[in-house]
Amino acid sequence: MITVSDLELRAGARLLMDEVNFRVDRGDKIGLVGRNGAGKTTLTKVLAGEALPAAGTVTRSGEIGYLPQDPRTPDMEQLARDRILSVRGMDGVAAKMRAAQENMASDDPAVAAKAMRQYDGLEAKFLAQGGYAAESEAAAICSNLALPERLLEQPLRTLSGGQRRRVELARILYSDAETMLLDEPTNHLDADSITWLRDFLKGHEGGLIVISHDVDLLEATVNRVFHLDANRATIDMYNLGFKKYLQQRETDEKARRREMQNAQKKASALMAQAEKMRAKATKAVAAQNMIKRAERMLTGLEGERQQDRVAALRFPKPAPCGKTPLTAEGLSKSYGSLEIFTGVDLAIDRGSRVVILGLNGAGKTTLLRMLAGVDKPDTGEVIAGHGLRIGYYAQEHETLDHERSVLENMRSAGGHLNDAEVRTILGSFLFQGDDVDKPAGVLSGGEKTRLALATIVASSANVLLLDEPTNNLDPASRAEILGALESYEGAVVMVSHDEGAVEALNPERVVVLPDGIEDHFNPEYLELVTLA
Repeated sequence: MITVSDLELRAGARLLMDEVNFRVDRGDKIGLVGRNGAGKTTLTKVLAGEALPAAGTVTRSGEIGYLPQDPRTPDMEQLARDRILSVRGMDGVAAKMRAAQENMASDDPAVAAKAMRQYDGLEAKFLAQGGYAAESEAAAICSNLALPERLLEQPLRTLSGGQRRRVELARILYSDAETMLLDEPTNHLDADSITWLRDFLKGHEGGLIVISHDVDLLEATVNRVFHLDANRATIDMYNLGFKKYLQQRETDEKARRREMQNAQKKASALMAQAEKMRAKATKAVAAQNMIKRAERMLTGLEGERQQDRVAALRFPKPAPCGKTPLTAEGLSKSYGSLEIFTGVDLAIDRGSRVVILGLNGAGKTTLLRMLAGVDKPDTGEVIAGHGLRIGYYAQEHETLDHERSVLENMRSAGGHLNDAEVRTILGSFLFQGDDVDKPAGVLSGGEKTRLALATIVASSANVLLLDEPTNNLDPASRAEILGALESYEGAVVMVSHDEGAVEALNPERVVVLPDGIEDHFNPEYLELVTLA
């Protein structure tokens, strides 16, 4: 269904992989793993036909369903339901049927009669495409992804980034795609939806390539693992499930280490013997042969693989500020007749730690965007206290200018820093050499996360607004951000489905949406984190 021959991928001048060959057949469920920036997202884009390789060919047969990390929806006025149905070409018919139904209620008998005739023809076409059974199938998928009926009737522009991404995931799962390419499909899903997704993917009979840092998802669904090794610009392929892959990889590393140690020991002994013999002219040739033999022993040995570098993430020392740098009074937000939340009051004191909880669609991201000054509330106001400096991390990376380079984004965020200081911060976040000249729009999800966090470090913020900051991060990078959260001295307001992130934050207070209830945080609230 997908055949890859002599594939070469590059990110600018940097070689990601070279002379890679593999096939994805029906029943192959492949977990694509590797550190952030290794090329996972780039590879899936090329496999989906949305980007071109530097060299080599990709041959596809059958329909491909591709979920990128940052899906771009062409028509933001389209209803969420129609966006999902469009993957089977049913959106146009469904929209015309709704319009005909409205006209059937017209007081004008001619208009009503014409609408009835139109409806009969449209319904016949709708039924030929799968009709109500197909619509019911889509509704079941949406329900399991926490996309309620009321949300499906809204235009896409009214949805949060996480909701739009769940709509795109529902669209792919509802499609008849023979091969699915899913880049971090569990982002923005609650615990129940993730459990349902695991079962859905286990039952998928076609091909699957999934990028995920959700170990449980990989253990439950994949039967092959492709490890992208950024240090060697290659892919290690294992025809094993994820748990056995981890065991085999550890065994391989130990074997390589032993082999290298034994070879080095023998080579050292030969070199020492050759050194003794070189002083005698009669044994010079034999000594030279020993040296060549020692060199051959070490040539071609891979040895212990180089460890992946990890971003050295530390949040900035907060700029001085007043006792309460950020206050919100009476905030409310509605979309049309749909009320998201109302009457939310919040006072963020210097160094305080607050977590915002609520079910998907309760307005957590919307509230954070209001506090950041990105969105305006329908009622109420956000008041900046003395010395306020906000560092806002948006889950969809909206704070980045995708047209500008990595370096230009950093210069904008750290206007008080000189060029050397900006480059030093970028280097600690693994952006070096030509990487700093790449447009932010071509970065992988994990790289965008690192850049967005780097801009916060450059800002000297004293109030951090963090919306799902651990999404898209590999385990090592996630550990870094959790350590940074624990040691940060400023105030933090965070939205997260990640229990570990909330525990690292050690919040004093919790705000539960949509009611805006504020309470002291206690361990019982941790049970709500993955559900929220």
